Amino acid sequence: MATGRFFQQVEIPQQKSYTDGVVFPVVLTPTATNTNLTTVEFEEAIRSEKPWLESLLQKNGVILFRGFPVTTASEFNDVVEALGYPEAPYIGGRASRTQVVGRVYTANETPPDKRIPFHHEMAYVPHFPSKLLFFCEEAPGSGGQTPIVLSHVVYEKMKEKHPEFVAKLEEHGVTYIILTGDEDQPLSSTGRGWKTAYDTDDKKVAEERAAKLGTRLEWVGNAAKVIAGPMPAIRFDKESQRKTWFNNLTGPTSGARKIHDKGAFAELGNGEAVNDDAMDDCVRILEEEGVIVPWKKGDVMLINNLTVLHAREPLLKPPRRVLASLCK
Repeated sequence: MATGRFFQQVEIPQQKSYTDGVVFPVVLTPTATNTNLTTVEFEEAIRSEKPWLESLLQKNGVILFRGFPVTTASEFNDVVEALGYPEAPYIGGRASRTQVVGRVYTANETPPDKRIPFHHEMAYVPHFPSKLLFFCEEAPGSGGQTPIVLSHVVYEKMKEKHPEFVAKLEEHGVTYIILTGDEDQPLSSTGRGWKTAYDTDDKKVAEERAAKLGTRLEWVGNAAKVIAGPMPAIRFDKESQRKTWFNNLTGPTSGARKIHDKGAFAELGNGEAVNDDAMDDCVRILEEEGVIVPWKKGDVMLINNLTVLHAREPLLKPPRRVLASLCK
C-alpha cells in the first residue's frame, strides 16, 4: 500500500493486526520509484514526512524501516538526527553500553547468548526515553531478534487474569533493588557500575545524582545497593488514553525462564513480595502477544517507549551487531 512520495507500507508474516486498526509493527520500504534513494535523500524524506511518521508511531507503537540505504553507525546517527528528537541522557541506566559515534551506542553488552527480558527502557527512573531507535549493522546468523509487544495489551490481560495483584501495583508501584560495584560488569544485564551509571567517582555526588532520579544509594564498602522507587508500575498514556504495563518486573524476579542477576530483585512499593504466579502468567502473555521480526542488515526500528516493551532473544549463530539511540 503506497503511503507517500518516499515510503510504502508493506506486510510481513510476523505482523499482528488488531481490531482497532493497529498494525504491529508498521513496516515501511521505499516506494517503487525510490528504490535507489541515497542516505541523504532518506534523511530528507524523514524530515519532510515527519508528521505522518509520528502519527504512524503514535497509533501503532513501532515503525520498522527496511530496505533503506543505512549501512554504518555514522549513517544511522544521521538518521537519528534527521528525526529531530532530543537525545535522552543515560544517567542512572543499568546496562553496559559504549558510545560508537555521536548519539549511537552499543545496545547492551550483556553476552549475546543471554536473553534480555521484556522491559520499558529505564522504567526505574522518573525521566525515561520516549523513543528508542535500533539499527542492524550486522544481521544475526540465527536468533538475536528484538521482540516487541504492545504494553496496553499486557496490562489488559494481566488485569483480567490477576485483578488483585494489578490493583496493588497501581496503588503501591514497584521498587527495584540491585547491588552494583564500582566497576562495570558486562556479563550482567544490569552490570553498569555506580561510577559509570552516575558519571562520577565521588560517592556523595553519586548519591545526589541518584536522588534526583528517585533513587537511594546504600554503601557496602565500594559497592552500592541501589534502591529505585517506588516507581509507577502502571502508567496512563495520554495520547492513546490507555493504561500500560510500564515496569521491568519480569527481569529481576526469579524463575527459570526469566533473566535474574545475583543481587537484583524487585518488590511492591509497600514492601510486599511480587506474586510468582502472576509473573509466570505475565511471561506467558508477553510471549504470546510479542512479535519477533528477524533482523535484516540495514533495518532501523523506531519504538515508542511509552507504549511498547522490547526484549532480546539469545544469539544462536553469530555475528550480530545492533546499535541503539535513546531520545526524549
